[in-house]
Amino acid sequence: MAQRHEECIAGLARVATSGLQTLDSASPMPSSPRALVWLFDVDGTLLTTERSGQKAFARALAECHGIEDDLTSIPFSGRTDPLILADILARHGLSHDAAATDRLWSSLLAHMRALMTPPRGGLLPGVPHMLDAVAAEPAWVSALLTGNRTEMAQLKLQAFGAWDRFAFGAFGEEAADRDALACVAVRRAAERHGVPPERCVVVGDTEHDVACARAAGAWAVAVATGSRSRAELTASGADLVLDSMRESDRMLEWARSL
Repeated sequence: MAQRHEECIAGLARVATSGLQTLDSASPMPSSPRALVWLFDVDGTLLTTERSGQKAFARALAECHGIEDDLTSIPFSGRTDPLILADILARHGLSHDAAATDRLWSSLLAHMRALMTPPRGGLLPGVPHMLDAVAAEPAWVSALLTGNRTEMAQLKLQAFGAWDRFAFGAFGEEAADRDALACVAVRRAAERHGVPPERCVVVGDTEHDVACARAAGAWAVAVATGSRSRAELTASGADLVLDSMRESDRMLEWARSL
């Protein structure tokens, strides 16, 4: 993790020396001292799709390879879609070229759309209020840090009218693992909003979210609305642990004190 943090710092240094003014006009001005970029995980943190993602992976595996597996033995929480796919392929001794991988992703998305029509699950309790409160702070930005591929994240969030609530994102196809993905996210925060890692807050529901925040030099908030208990999240070393987003006022008070 220390090595990953050093790589993040090196990447941010390159951003600084290149000059933020060289970015396009969509990239905002340097941050105020009160600026924060919130980097939200999706599944188990913002919403639930009642395991539709796992079911879509299973159906795509059956369609593309004729293999029936409910995938209950494959860990999904806190991991990127490409890593999940790699585990599934390894479990069944399958190898994929680029074309076969593209076919499986296309099948996966088609099955996910079907499973989410009409939508299953919903935004978790307290999330709409929390997003409204973050948006009400002029110097705060909501963004995504998710192991979902871009298309999967968009499909899920659009189903509940929340995709447009986020200024930017870092997605599963953009890095080898979640620690590297967090580095992408904080680098993007620096490029677009002039915000250093210590003004970024990762919000997630697993120990992987806490670990990636540490790797990227950001703060970590853990919410016990996924597959991990409050005790497990506390043991992971999160800076703040919540039972649910119903406690978002507590989270916002903590953030204002940073």
